[in-house]
Amino acid sequence: MANILIVDDEKGIRNTLRDILEYEKYAVDEASDGLEGLEKIKKNNYDVVFCDIKMPKMDGMEMLDAALKEKADLPIVVISGHGNTETAVEAVKKGAFDYIAKPPDLNRLLITVRNALDKGSLVTETKVLKQRISKTTEIIGDSPAIQKIKDTIDKVAPTDARVLITGQNGTGKELVARWLHEKSPRAGAQIVEVNCAAIPAELIESELFGHEKGAFTSAVKQRIGKFEQANGGTLFLDEIGDMSLSAQAKVLRALQENKITRVGGDKEIQVDVRVVAATNKDLNREIEDKKFRMDLYHRLSVILIHVPSLNERIEDIPLLSQKFVEKICKGYNMPEKVIQPKAVKALQNFNWSGNIRELHNVLERLVILSDSKITQDDVTNYVSPSNHFATATDVFEKYEKFQDFKDYMEQEFIAFRLKKNSWNITKTAEQLDIQRSHLYNKIEKFGLVRDKSEE
Repeated sequence: MANILIVDDEKGIRNTLRDILEYEKYAVDEASDGLEGLEKIKKNNYDVVFCDIKMPKMDGMEMLDAALKEKADLPIVVISGHGNTETAVEAVKKGAFDYIAKPPDLNRLLITVRNALDKGSLVTETKVLKQRISKTTEIIGDSPAIQKIKDTIDKVAPTDARVLITGQNGTGKELVARWLHEKSPRAGAQIVEVNCAAIPAELIESELFGHEKGAFTSAVKQRIGKFEQANGGTLFLDEIGDMSLSAQAKVLRALQENKITRVGGDKEIQVDVRVVAATNKDLNREIEDKKFRMDLYHRLSVILIHVPSLNERIEDIPLLSQKFVEKICKGYNMPEKVIQPKAVKALQNFNWSGNIRELHNVLERLVILSDSKITQDDVTNYVSPSNHFATATDVFEKYEKFQDFKDYMEQEFIAFRLKKNSWNITKTAEQLDIQRSHLYNKIEKFGLVRDKSEE
């Protein structure tokens, strides 16, 4: 139900508007002057405000200015029996949604309300969509390690130097890559991301360089690869350590010559791309094991940026916790919650194997399950590892047949490994000592789906 505020010094007008709007099933609130109206706008959330112009204490134009400073997207409809065209134009220029003369026409009034509500819905949807598509968030932290990363980004971003970002899963390597792009002269073009671990070895070359129609059985039409898509911008090669040796050779050539050739084609295509790569592997060890090319490593690592684990910068947890709680509350459209100092201290004592991603997920759980304040007891009850083991008896009670229990544990184990490896299929299959095709079958059998918050 929409909430509407009527601000008018004439009680008869307020009563008339209230009767009309309540008949249409709207919730109505009143204020008898501009000052009272402004106070109510500050304290409450209204979908539409009707505001008279001539009122004691604060007139409608003054209230309009002050209200829009508080809530810029609030639809305010100015109503007046003393107005003219100039007044209407001035009100709209100041930010009023519409102007209605007294006595208001019933149909005009209701149409204006519906239009104002539609505008409010569109504004809200736009904000949500912008939040969803905007991935370049702030790099949060004041620790020396994070400050060093920020300083390095400021120095390196304006250049075209290639950057290799290292660090554990969930530490924020992608965020570093995005800031290198955002602060570069290429920010006007796009940053194109490729997760090298998520693409089968036989398809990685087509993904990177594209292919011509008929290049292979399923190539029913020409495809533009990621190098061409990133032309003029930045190509982010995530999990570069999982790329096949044959693809590594072609990437090396592309970096050396700034040219690529589509699979199944013979035409060389000039590309202007800045390459930023990331990995959670020790590439020097991969080179020793002949799984990664030394010459490609040297091409990629002009600048090295190491992103520390969360356990290496626990002094950033208070600030991270505060920012995440604010963001999560806003995302769920709930009143902002306060995380108490003892709760933060308890979070600093955990072993964060999942790094920033795990901390965010834990805080999301705390925001949902706790009251207005997140306490140390909440952390103990909802985060402590011992709390997870308390449900083991429940699991045993749940299953009577051994096969059902085995299926459940197999599903949980595979889901755990996939999440820990950021859904790196190749790495997970190696750890489980099974074929990738077998792992895909298990994923399909158990209906496992990657959570968007883990991406």
